[in-house]
Amino acid sequence: MGGRTKPRSETEPAPAALAALFEREQRGLWGLAYRLTGSAADAEDIVQEAFVRALERGPAPEDEGLRPWLVRVATNLALDALRRRKRRGYDGPWLPSPIEGDPSESELASAASSSPEARYGVLESASFAFLLALEALGPRQRAVLVLRDVLDYSARETADVVGTTEANVRILHHRARLALASYDAERTIPTEAHRERTRIALEEFLRCLAQQDARGLEALLADSVRTVTDAGGAYTALREPLAGRDRVSVFYLRAALLRQVAEPRIEVRVVNGLPAAVIELARPQRRQAPRTVLRCEIDPNGRIRELHSVLAPEKLGAVRFAGSSSDA
Repeated sequence: MGGRTKPRSETEPAPAALAALFEREQRGLWGLAYRLTGSAADAEDIVQEAFVRALERGPAPEDEGLRPWLVRVATNLALDALRRRKRRGYDGPWLPSPIEGDPSESELASAASSSPEARYGVLESASFAFLLALEALGPRQRAVLVLRDVLDYSARETADVVGTTEANVRILHHRARLALASYDAERTIPTEAHRERTRIALEEFLRCLAQQDARGLEALLADSVRTVTDAGGAYTALREPLAGRDRVSVFYLRAALLRQVAEPRIEVRVVNGLPAAVIELARPQRRQAPRTVLRCEIDPNGRIRELHSVLAPEKLGAVRFAGSSSDA
């Protein structure tokens, strides 16, 4: 990949140049890899591997071709990770890895020159709703859509990254946009106002669970509310998504009762740009997950239409837990 350079032994960069290279590029590459895979752990591995390859055979740190070279390597490593995940399958429903805080505008700065013309913003493109919508795409479609509509790459630049022709990029891009048509139709931009409405709904949801307020909970949930729990096979969880206000309400009320025995500590913090409940159990029972991130999506009326619980321990590395429970 990339143009031929002198053997690394002839152009060995100084440690300071390597440190500056990593500092300058790693956040942008991580943000790209996370959006391509939906996995914080995979993104970490991809960034590390991309830099190992850069040190072994990439352009010199001061070379203008280094940034596109790194983007190309990271993208292809991410596509490999996606294909491996699809081949292996997954134990139960799959959800993205939660990442704490707001994805900032600087996160992707080294992957592309940011543009106000991009179809999806930095914050929206790291949201659960967007990452789940991307699951409908094949790996190369996913890469093309992220490069074109998030990073605002041209068709030519995208073709160089994914190793295909401009004509094929346009076909892949068109098909990817068609596959995201339902997402676009219900798309909610994660503004400050939307964040506040989500926080209100989530905190009321948690209050209803704590007080076993069935009527209050049912009033808060949309008729067609749906919940997905991702434990990766490690803990007790739903094997399939559960839909319908009555069924979802009963499920969460029962789960809350069981959790009370385990002495939960619950904090509402920003995760993937929106409020989420970070839950830790001091005394988990049997196959109860000791750590969970619980989040919701709301409809235009402020009612909860989707609930996501991430319990899989390998997916929670990018969220802070106080460590009151035993390590999972």
